[in-house]
Amino acid sequence: MVGCNINNIVLRLVTLVSMSTMTLVSCSTVNPGNIKEDQIVAFDTVRFKTAVQAGILNNKAINEASGMVMSMQNKNAFWTHNDSGDGSKIYLINDKAEYQLTCTISDAINRDWEDIAIWKDPISGKNNIFIADIGDNQASYPFYTIYMVEEPSVSLLNDITISKSNKIKFKYSDGQRDAESLLSDPVSGDLYIVTKREVNVSLYKITYPFSYTDTMTAEKVLTMPFSYIVGGDISRDGSEILLKTYQKIYYWHRKLGKTITETLTENPTEIPYNPEPQGEAICWSSDGKSFFTLSEESPFKIIPVLYRYDKE
Repeated sequence: MVGCNINNIVLRLVTLVSMSTMTLVSCSTVNPGNIKEDQIVAFDTVRFKTAVQAGILNNKAINEASGMVMSMQNKNAFWTHNDSGDGSKIYLINDKAEYQLTCTISDAINRDWEDIAIWKDPISGKNNIFIADIGDNQASYPFYTIYMVEEPSVSLLNDITISKSNKIKFKYSDGQRDAESLLSDPVSGDLYIVTKREVNVSLYKITYPFSYTDTMTAEKVLTMPFSYIVGGDISRDGSEILLKTYQKIYYWHRKLGKTITETLTENPTEIPYNPEPQGEAICWSSDGKSFFTLSEESPFKIIPVLYRYDKE
């Protein structure tokens, strides 16, 4: 994150204090941010077990993991990345948080990479990785970029380089925004971005098919009663959605025939979550039976831990 201000520092201090005192509780006893008590949904459709420590990240180069996504090409592995301050690199780690390799995208620029997603193109059949350069603390950039590359299949754990990416250059329909969450809808192919800093954040849609030559417009489709959304993911089958703040994780079940926008207008379930120091990265497992979180090193130099939350 670039230009971390005093509010962010205070927020992270509160997060660390809460880690030592907080116990996991039912969603019916917690008021998630701006959600009113009568909007909180009980665990009537899905429950998750207490977090399990899957592994401790063993590569110091990955110290600001802002996003993560489960690989389609490489079994039991994730792609993750640092935010600003690193090169244009994504890292492959396994489900025990063990480092595998580095993939450099040579024609990309890491201005402020904040999230990563993956999607299978129904026309080409290729698995594509999206890397969202959407961080903008001061809301000052004239446009933003999502880099798209075909996911490499790794047979040997040697570093690799991708020389060319497709670039989805876009602007928001109503001005500049700071955002840290990218969602890829496997049903429609559309991309969704959730902003971060507003009292009530906004959901924007970039409609598929994408242009790699013209500047696209991310259309505002929804205002949501949350603040500081820092990560999210849609399950591989498109039926489940996660969004997280530094303190909470929210879950939506997508009914058949519903769009992402329609689903996110519904009241969420809050999942019991043990906050991490500057925890921003979250993703579903391939089979949708679990989700994972991974934190940044944080200003306090706490080694990042990969956590797994299994469905009951």
